Amino acid sequence: MFRTALRNVLAHKARLLMTVLAVMLGVAFVSGTLVFTNTISEAYQKSSAKGFDQVDVAVTSKWEEDKGNTIGKRHELTQSLLEKSAEVPGASNAIGVVSGFTAIADKDGKLVGGGFQSQGGNYYGAKDPRYPLAEGAAPHGANQVAIDSETAKRAGYKVGDTVRLSVDGPVLKPVVTGIFTTDDGNVAAGGSLALFDTATAQKLFGKPGTYDEIDVKAASGTSQTALKAALDKALPADLVETETGRELADQQAEMISASMSGLKQGLLVFAGIALFVGTFIIANTFTMLVAQRTKELALLRAVGASRRQVTRSVLIEAFVVGLVAAVTGLVAGIGIGAGLKSLMGTLGATVPDGPLIVTPGTVGAALAVGVLITMLAAWLPGRRAAKIPPVAAMSSVHAKATTKSLVLRNTLGALFSGAGVAVILAATTMDGSDGQAPMGLGAVLLIIGVFILTPLLSRPLIAAAAPLMRVFGISGKLARQNSVRNPRRTAATASALMIGLTLITGMTVMAGSLQKSIDKMATAAVRADYVVSMANGNELSPDVEKKLAKVDGVTEVSPLRNAASRIDGETEYLTGVNGSAIGKLTDLKVDNGTFKVGGTQVVVDEDRAKSFGWKAGSTFTVHYEDGKAQRLTVAGVYEGNELISGIMLDTATLSPHLTDVSDMQVMLKTSGGASDATKDRLEKALGSNPAIKVQDKKDLSDSIAQMFTLMLNMLYGLLAMAVLVAVLGVINTLAMSVFERSQEIGMLRAIGLDRGGIKRMVRLESLVISLFGGVLGIGLGVFFGWAAGELLGAKMATYELVLPWARMAVFLLLAATVGILASVLSARRPGPDARPRRTPRAGSPWRRGRRPRA
Repeated sequence: MFRTALRNVLAHKARLLMTVLAVMLGVAFVSGTLVFTNTISEAYQKSSAKGFDQVDVAVTSKWEEDKGNTIGKRHELTQSLLEKSAEVPGASNAIGVVSGFTAIADKDGKLVGGGFQSQGGNYYGAKDPRYPLAEGAAPHGANQVAIDSETAKRAGYKVGDTVRLSVDGPVLKPVVTGIFTTDDGNVAAGGSLALFDTATAQKLFGKPGTYDEIDVKAASGTSQTALKAALDKALPADLVETETGRELADQQAEMISASMSGLKQGLLVFAGIALFVGTFIIANTFTMLVAQRTKELALLRAVGASRRQVTRSVLIEAFVVGLVAAVTGLVAGIGIGAGLKSLMGTLGATVPDGPLIVTPGTVGAALAVGVLITMLAAWLPGRRAAKIPPVAAMSSVHAKATTKSLVLRNTLGALFSGAGVAVILAATTMDGSDGQAPMGLGAVLLIIGVFILTPLLSRPLIAAAAPLMRVFGISGKLARQNSVRNPRRTAATASALMIGLTLITGMTVMAGSLQKSIDKMATAAVRADYVVSMANGNELSPDVEKKLAKVDGVTEVSPLRNAASRIDGETEYLTGVNGSAIGKLTDLKVDNGTFKVGGTQVVVDEDRAKSFGWKAGSTFTVHYEDGKAQRLTVAGVYEGNELISGIMLDTATLSPHLTDVSDMQVMLKTSGGASDATKDRLEKALGSNPAIKVQDKKDLSDSIAQMFTLMLNMLYGLLAMAVLVAVLGVINTLAMSVFERSQEIGMLRAIGLDRGGIKRMVRLESLVISLFGGVLGIGLGVFFGWAAGELLGAKMATYELVLPWARMAVFLLLAATVGILASVLSARRPGPDARPRRTPRAGSPWRRGRRPRA
């Protein structure tokens, strides 16, 4: 039986090629994902570990807890604590560390690095061991800076150049006095690092006389744990905490691994989708192969082979196919992993240097996935074939499914579909986070149910195409009949395409609806012509508001100034605004009272009003961060949204209680409205700073929706893998279907249907089946998009369902194109011998060595 199985694999290698390709693509995606994420994770971990070479023990300050009416603060690391740390037995030296966001512009005025990876810090002393100088000298004074060598290379800076940079908004123009090398992980990942002398860094980052961290180096012969114990004993435990360099490196490695796990899981989901689609192709291929060899298997049963041996022979074939596909998929996956790493570089993301990581787990996963998926998909056809009695197989009595099996299949399909729809509808009534898992479960149940019901659905839906098929004459009629004659084969072919289009359509509906909702939100809530903020979301200096207020044409300006407070024993954030201007810069619907901000009068959003039991006229006591209390009155309750919410009070009331005044955004209105000229004027007033965004309503909407658009484009690219596998399935099924009907096609040729008619019939059949799968996929996708939107709508008041008709038409056209392309190979050679055999007569052209005309 083993030799028989191998012979069958070799005998049907052409027909099994598509199955090998389908499994190979899925395995390549899995192994490529694992290779890519393992390689990137390892490179970042090694790079970040180097950054702790100069740190044996790190001393950081503790946070006070919010208690009663007091807002907790972080304790300060003072110069005295630094000196005390350096004097601890076993310590070689101690370095005070100051850090914060610093954006560097290149010579063209564009931001260097990745925004969040643009960091600044202090160069400690005359020779900082953390940052060996490659050129120049250490920075001294407010007008000097040192930059890392990678940034200098990318931006074209050298010692003596003037560099434009920003910490919190206003542009600074210090001179580059030194260029240093560093193992900082952010720099290795494409970020930038600017260093000032310690006093300048403390002033720029709002930490005069204090440090963010104290790094202590152990003396020779002292271990990290021994130094940590000595520091714990010498330093006040209620003010500081200590960690060894090894602990910090391990924590960093865990953080990197955790951040990569999301990417890995996302990519593996799409690999699973490709394999899920490929499973249909494998099962369909082996079902048709077994059906074509029914008499052969029956003969084996007749000469003594048992049911188990027949099933085993089919599984051996599947094992060989799966092993070949897994090995080739693993090799292709290693190439994909290397390609993705290179792609990140071309897209501007810098990855630390490191070897390609192919772990034993990756190899095992690739082999297990390829072999197990193939064998599981082939098990049911093999088991079904083994159950057929030899006599029935010889007479083809088994050819059609029994009424009992059809009723059972349709009943199961109806139950799965009904359960899926019920669970999804129930999930739409839940809270956003609570409904995610039930909705995912309902989607899986519904897809399985529709797949089971696809043979039943194929007849009425394909029958609807009958009027159009009549245009193509006998070829169209035969194509329609072939499509519905074997509904299970039609269902298996269409289902692969259906799943891919379901996912693509569902995400397109969600993305379009979210974009519309965000546009409505920006238009409805914001009257301001422009909103100004830092590119990385950091806080703005209050000087930004002052500079914007002086620009010609600016009529109204207001900051959004956040500050922590305590209200009724709970921490609540306040938003300071210009009370006289905020009503003209926003358009928020007031449900109760009036929108009036000034003095002790504030407005609150309805969620906070509900949680505290407030209404217009209510009063409450607020405790500011400086410990002082004040009685405030609720003037009105408004409908908040994702852009604007919270407790608004006048900056004149809030700012005197703040130690460090900073703004999250600045909103402004101009006399001439939004225009390119006005935007240029505002940007120039801020020094053409690349770290600051000046956005109008459209820019604001686009920036919020940008992540959805980027995600959608990524998902399209990933789902292309599943669609490609589906295309292979359509080609494979059609090719085997044509091969299976060789004698029938030969008979059609014999009664007058020419080759063109045969090819037209196959193409139309493929087109009808592909459109059938496309219609089901788009229909399910719209339903899933609506359901997911209902879940989002609970937290987004402006959510509105948008059906992208143009894109759905493109998807349907894509399905038709898939069918036509798939039929080209299938229709080229319809069977090994489509011409009916004839016995030569005496004196016929065959005898004279001539070939008769067709």
